[in-house]
Parts: sequence; structure tokens; C-alpha cells
Amino acid sequence: MFKPRPKQQQVLDYIGGKMGVSAVPGSGKTLTLSYLAAQLVASGRLEDDQEVLVVTLVNSAVDNFTGRVGGFIKERGLLPNLGYRVRTLHGLAHDIVRERPALVGLSDDFQIVDEREAGRILQEAAAAWLRANPHAADEFLSPDLDEGKQNWVRRDQWPDLVTNVARNFIRRAKDLEGTPDKIRRRLERLAQSLPLVEMGCAIYADYQRALHYRGAVDFDDLIRLALRALELDRELLERLQYQWPYILEDEAQDSSRLQQEILSLLAGPNDNWVRVGDPNQAIYETFTTADPKYLRAFLREEDVESRELPNSGRSTRSIIALANYLIDWTQSSHPVEAVRDALTPPYIEPTPPGDPQPNPSDDPSQVRVIAQKFTPQEELRAVADSLARWLPEHPDGTVAVLVPRNNRGFEMAGELKKRGLEYIELLRSTRETRETAGALANALNYLADPASSKKLATLYKVWRRKDRDDEEAHKRLAWVARRLSKIRQVEDFIWPRTDQDWLTGLEMDEELSVIHEQLVEFRALVRRWQEATLLPPGQLTLALAQDLFEEPADLAVAHKLAGLLRQMSTRHLDWRLPELVEELATVARNERRFLGLSADDRGFDPQRHKGKVVIATTHKAKGLEWDRVYLMSVNNYNFPSARPHDQFISEKWFVRDHLNLEAETLAQLEAVLTEGDLPVYEYEERDVTQEARQEYAAERLRLLYVGITRARKELIITWNTGRRGDQQPAAPFIALQTFWEEEGVGSRE
Repeated sequence: MFKPRPKQQQVLDYIGGKMGVSAVPGSGKTLTLSYLAAQLVASGRLEDDQEVLVVTLVNSAVDNFTGRVGGFIKERGLLPNLGYRVRTLHGLAHDIVRERPALVGLSDDFQIVDEREAGRILQEAAAAWLRANPHAADEFLSPDLDEGKQNWVRRDQWPDLVTNVARNFIRRAKDLEGTPDKIRRRLERLAQSLPLVEMGCAIYADYQRALHYRGAVDFDDLIRLALRALELDRELLERLQYQWPYILEDEAQDSSRLQQEILSLLAGPNDNWVRVGDPNQAIYETFTTADPKYLRAFLREEDVESRELPNSGRSTRSIIALANYLIDWTQSSHPVEAVRDALTPPYIEPTPPGDPQPNPSDDPSQVRVIAQKFTPQEELRAVADSLARWLPEHPDGTVAVLVPRNNRGFEMAGELKKRGLEYIELLRSTRETRETAGALANALNYLADPASSKKLATLYKVWRRKDRDDEEAHKRLAWVARRLSKIRQVEDFIWPRTDQDWLTGLEMDEELSVIHEQLVEFRALVRRWQEATLLPPGQLTLALAQDLFEEPADLAVAHKLAGLLRQMSTRHLDWRLPELVEELATVARNERRFLGLSADDRGFDPQRHKGKVVIATTHKAKGLEWDRVYLMSVNNYNFPSARPHDQFISEKWFVRDHLNLEAETLAQLEAVLTEGDLPVYEYEERDVTQEARQEYAAERLRLLYVGITRARKELIITWNTGRRGDQQPAAPFIALQTFWEEEGVGSRE
């Protein structure tokens, strides 16, 4: 039975109107919001055809909310799954657009392209623009580059930068409700040339044409078109306002302007709208159009009832003290005044006496901000050494290594693998998903080129991949693969004539007779697979999976990958096996996020991985908690403070004057779309880049706060000098380390 804390009860006293709730990490906001939803359903205020609408950020949260609300409703003796609906913001937008697709210019059978297909369309549009504008880089490249370096940048670096700038341009343009035609008309009225906006507009136009050709929209279109449908169709809006008389919004700090406007319209004249979030955990601005300023402004509105959930039983008092000090230091002492509002109260408070979720016992010695200067490799070794000591003594404990970016996570995984330490990756895709994709890609790669002995050898290694776990079997595997790779005519093994069977001529002693049996079996499989190449790609993939995998999770992922290939071959009628193989290879190489069907991909629970190391980006760790947390690489590159000597990932080394081209482009776009009817727009470089530095520094401070508050009992923070050895500890790292030393606790492990 849920027993609310006093501050939670204040939220649960809600009966109507607008309410904003600031919730600290671990304060039970999901539990509180779920209970409030059940309470409203059971209150008798809803008609039979009305629902409480719960809106959240990601699909895994939908499942969590649905289960909790249903449980609370059953406790009241009511039927679950009635009287409420839980949707993501994009899912809600999709529901709205499906009501009246023709109203917003779509056919009834419109499709939604996923991130993968949208990325491919964007790359094609960017590549077309680059071919048409081969000298576009000249205006922006650093004059310090010699001719050879310039040519290399144009070939290998500039295309990626153009694609990334265009991706964010399109996303921001849609959030500002700017179509390519509207942007082009505004540009034509300006006296000043804005080549970055012109580039973005041209690629945007090509991108939208490609979507239109497919009868499709992307996720950003869904939000824009849902808002338009509500604005154009008063009857639709009033019907939905009646259907959802109460709106409860979770993770409100991550809403964009358009998403907020959709919910505001749906709330309607009754304004029964509860927004719960934590502006201190707004860490997605770099990747999306989300901005915590919208929630902060909402909390300040006169007609909004403001509440706080400050109590958290997640962490020890020492970890809470460190997190609260980061807020204090940011507000009073951050070296750049413009960044001082990055973190704001409420401060985290321990749970009150007698609470069902008491804070863990406090041991200040288990919080360590390690000042030691590490190289990147030394830092990896130090963390791995520490884990090797800790894990045997804590077989039932949970532990995570949090890294700023995926690549650092891969390096950490490599270090743990060397030592035989068990680990789980929570990076772009799980290791199991990538390995399944890689196995299928290698199998299809051979079938696309069946005369290649090297690809045949790779296929054999895929088929016998479990032999890698046994030293003797692995030696035999390597021996066979070497010989297969040297076959001159592959058909002499797969489809031999009686007098030319490669296998008969293979010299093996009696001890290797097991290899002969394996090769006979392998040959039979390859023959069957070759005959199956007449099948459509999806069916061929499933046929391979039946022979290559035994685990249900692998077979489930293979089934999903088969669906992906089926989808790709339908969209690209000219594609053959080589192109489809490359699609699988991008998943296997971790170049793209692909959601498999493992528990890790559907929704992560640290408690299911006790005694193993979880490696995650800090972004992916949001919403999770572990007994022990390592925060790595807290230097002034990963966590800059917008000081002159800091370096920024978005300021490319080959661009002149350290310009942030993405920020410059977006600032120009916003001015073009919002500057009224003035024909002259005075644009100055560098001011925008400096503002972008400050915004990024603020977001990274919040990311550091999120990382600290993942820890329950033990926290270790380290830094390194970077690849070139010129990085320094981040300014907040120094502040935290000094604060913790003054608390009387040493920083050595």
C-alpha cells in the first residue's frame, strides 16, 4: 500500500486547474503521478467516455505508468485499463494526425519513417547538395590548413558536418513551423546573404520532397502536423478536450515549444493540466528542440499551483550533500555568470523519519573525487582495477561506469573484457543485438558473393563462434578458417565434382577427425542457404537464423532484423543483397541505434544485473540507480564551463575562428523566421558561438548532476588529460573536490 510523504500528499490533494511540480532525483514522481491518475479515475468526476491522459517521454515509461496506474486502480476494486490512457508525446501526436490526415495534407495510409530511414534520406539530400556546391566549404575552412589537409577535410570531414548541420536545421525549422518555401521567401527579402541558411533550406527542401514521394512523415512532422490539426479543426479539438478532461505530464523539462502548445490546447478552458519534471535534469537540448525554460516559465505563471517533491531516499546523505553543493556552486561561483542559472533549487532532502524508503546508511569515505592526473588509458586501468577489487566482495551489489560518450564506453568494455570481468553495455545498442546483426550480416555477405573464399571462412567462424570460448576448439577454428580462406575455387568444397573434392584432399590426423565432421555439416548448411537465396530477403534472414541461433532472444532479434530488411527492400526496389548487408553492418558496427528485444533494449533494470558492471553513457543512465557509480572523464572537454581555454566538441578544428557552424546556422534561421518584416537582418558571427558555449556548458552541468544522483551508496569521480594530453579537470570537478576535502574526507582510494 502506497503511503505518501507529506510533500507527495500536497500533490495528491490536486482536484483541478494547473499545477507544476519540481521533483528531485529519486523523489518518487512516477509513483506519485500514477497514484494521482488512479485517484482521478476513481473520483467519480469522469464520464464513461472520458479518460485521464498521462503523457510521458519514452515507450518504456509508458509500460511503467500503465502497470502502476492499473495496480492502484485494482486496489480500489475497479477494472484496470479503463478511464486512463498513457502515451508518449509522439504517440499522442500520431493519434491526433490519424484522426484527420487529409486536413494536414496526408493520405489515409501515410507512413512514418523511423530514425534510420530519415537519416538515409537526409544523407542523400546532403550528398546531392555537396555535389552541386563543391566549393561551399571554402568560406568556412581555417586558413591555417595546407592544401593537402584542406582536400582531406573536404572529402572526409565536411560532408559529415554539413549533414549534422542540416539535421538540426530541419528539426529547428519544423519546431518554428517554417517550411522550405517560407524560409526561401524570407531569404529573398533580405539584403544580406546567409549561406548557411541557404544551404539548410536547400537540403530541407530535398528532404521533404523525398518524404512526400514516399507518402511519409518523420517524427518532427508528427508534432507539427498534430498542432496544425488541432488549430484547424475546432470540432476535433473540442472532442479531444472532452475525452481527456485531465492531463498529467511527466518529464516536462524535456518538452519542446510545439509539444507544450499541443498539451496547452488539449487542456482547453478547464486547464486541468499537471506538469511534473526536474529542470536540473534537462539534458537533451543538444539532441532535440527540448528546453527547460518552458517548464520554468510555466512554474512562474500566476494561475499555476507550484509544488515540490524534495525528499529522496535514493542516496546517502554524503552523495546528497555533493549534489546540493553542485547547485550552490553553480549559482554563486560558476566562473561564467551567464551559466549560473543552469542548476536551481529545490535541493534534495533525505526522507523523513519512518519513511518506507529510508536513505542508505551514510559512509562519507565511499564518496571520492579523485584529483589524480590520469591519461585516458590510465583512467581506464584505474577504474578496472577498482572494479576487480570491489566485485568479488559485493556479488549482490549493483555498479555502473558512466561515460560522457559511447566511444569511451567501448574503450571501458575492452578493458574489462581483457580482465574477464562481466559487463553489460547500455550504449547505442546492446552487445547481443550487435552480435546477432553481425552474424547475419556476415552470412548474407557470403551469399551475396559465394565465390569468395575469405567470406566463406568468415561464415565458418560465425557458425562456430561458440568455439571461441574454449582454447582448444578456438585453435581448431582458426586452423580451419585459414585453410578455407585459401581455397582457389570455392565450388571445389561446396559443390565438388567427384574427383575434385577439396575436403577429401585436406590433410588431417586422427585427432582432427572432428573437424572433418564439422566441415561436412557446414557444407550441407551452405548448400541449403545458397538454395534459399531465391527467397525474399526477410525470409532468407529467418532461414539463416534458424540454423545460426538457439537462444530465444537471438531469434527474436533476428526476426526484428528480418522485418527491417523486408522494409528496406520494399522501399528500395533496386537494392540487392550487398546493400541489405550494409544495412545490417551499420547495426553491427554500432553506427546506428537499433532496438532489439532483449530486456536491455526494452527497458533497463539494474537489479537484474547484480555482480556485473553496467557501462552506460550518463544520458542513458537517467532514471536509473546503482549502489556504486564511477563517473569518468570529467575534464574540461567533456564538461566545459564556457571559459576561453575550454574546447567544445561542436567547434570543429578545421573551421575558421572556432565558429560553431551549427549554432550559427540555427541562430540565422531563427532570426529569418522571427525577425518580423524587416528586410535587413544584421548578423554578427562569434556572438552566437559564445552563446552556444554557455548553453552547452549549462547542459553539461546538468548532466554531471544527473550522473552524481545515480549513485545510492558509493560514488567515484575521475578525470583524464584527453587524447592530446592538454585537458584539465573540469571547473565543477575542482569545486567538488575542494568541497569534499574541506568536509574532512580524503580523495584517495
